[in-house]
Amino acid sequence: MQDLETRLTSKGQVTIPAAIRARLGLRPHDRVRFELAGDVAILRPVSSGLLAGYGAVPPSDQPRDPRHQRDAFERAVAEEVTAETI
Repeated sequence: MQDLETRLTSKGQVTIPAAIRARLGLRPHDRVRFELAGDVAILRPVSSGLLAGYGAVPPSDQPRDPRHQRDAFERAVAEEVTAETI
């Protein structure tokens, strides 16, 4: 890849050139990490904690019926209210 240059602002900010953003798959609001190796700074994307956990919990065997969930919720509330009044 060719050398790309950018300017450092008075606040210490730089714009990462589009070719580098594309190559690293960086999108707005992504996190990046700077690593120092001697006098060289290495820019790496930081993997998402959310994506790292993707697939950690196996899906349930069957999708839950929202009506069944609502009925179970209403029964539980009714039991709780009944228990409080006794």
